[in-house]
Amino acid sequence: MKHPKRSPARESKKALWAFSLSSFFNDLGSDMIYPIWPIFLTTVLKANMAVLGFIDGLGDALVSLSQAAAGYISDRTQKRKIFIWLGYLCASVSRLGYALSSVWPHIIPFRVLDRAGKMRGAPRDALLADVSTDANRGRNFGLLRTLDNFGAVAGILVCIALVGTLGYRKLFLLAAVPSLVSVALILFFIKDRTASRTKLFKSLSLKDFDRNFRLYLRLSGLFALGAFSYSFLLVYAQKAWIPVSFLGIRMTGLKTVPLLYLLFTLVAALMSLPFGKLSDRIGRKKVLFLAFAFWAAVCVGILFARTNGLLILVFVFYGLHKAALEPVQRTLVCELVPDCVRASSLGGFQMVVGLAALPASLGAGFLWDKIGLTAPFILSLGLTAAAALLLVFVKEKRACSQ
Repeated sequence: MKHPKRSPARESKKALWAFSLSSFFNDLGSDMIYPIWPIFLTTVLKANMAVLGFIDGLGDALVSLSQAAAGYISDRTQKRKIFIWLGYLCASVSRLGYALSSVWPHIIPFRVLDRAGKMRGAPRDALLADVSTDANRGRNFGLLRTLDNFGAVAGILVCIALVGTLGYRKLFLLAAVPSLVSVALILFFIKDRTASRTKLFKSLSLKDFDRNFRLYLRLSGLFALGAFSYSFLLVYAQKAWIPVSFLGIRMTGLKTVPLLYLLFTLVAALMSLPFGKLSDRIGRKKVLFLAFAFWAAVCVGILFARTNGLLILVFVFYGLHKAALEPVQRTLVCELVPDCVRASSLGGFQMVVGLAALPASLGAGFLWDKIGLTAPFILSLGLTAAAALLLVFVKEKRACSQ
């Protein structure tokens, strides 16, 4: 007796929740260590701000290269699944390496492995876009980011609860476990879709895409040059926080940093889905303008924050920025390119953004060390304004398959 085939809607829902839950567990592990990552690197492993910027920027650049390669190969082979579960496995193994590192140069190969694990991004996003429709694509990407951010919230809470008793290294070891759950979810609940009959361009080049995607790619790279690593915000908060007593506990900058990280991640978790739904109703560009405005508010807030209250507000705006930016950026890429090259285009987009991240974070660290901690934020304001101006000339549309 043959079993009835599952409806496309049911398969789409299963894939959406498998991706969302795997993202939840992976970020649970990631954010058990991310709040203390810059502190671990600069205090335990004795790295300066330029080294911190280099390692973070190198990691983001490697993300871009791994996503571009995985996206292109994924489109060529019509295979998505292997890149996704293998990416989660790389993340798990890298955290074991962090735990074993005794000086900052030891971190580099494991940072490379960690960031190479982001190969999962473009194939996963392409597969999610494939099982979505124009009417719910923003919502689906928003849900993915919501579960991703709630995983981060859970990870931060675990970090706050356990770092004092386990210490840095044991916490890193524990953080390797959740990503293994993500590997299992992908292996058991995701299937590659039947290969598309459409063909790739013979040789992918920017000239094969229309001017809207090319302009969007350039302005995204320009914005990324000023959107340096969150590590700078955390180190700034540690230095700028004015110690206060709360419920008999002396809240110093070091104790407050994980809480501020928790704050912006929670805001991003709560607002990603609403911003994704909003983009389905009013368009991607308008929400992207909001994301740029929130980042500008972060930069202005850093320049003028002289109280703990204003510093807290800066992290609220940062959470709003992440919530508005991340679902919409990739959704817009999917809709500006033909269906048959979605993974390649997403990978190329991430490559441009990621390669810009290396000079962004390295430059921010240099400006911080040589000029002052406000210098990177002033530069970022100018680049954000330029990117927003270019976005005016991008025309939104629904791409047709070729």
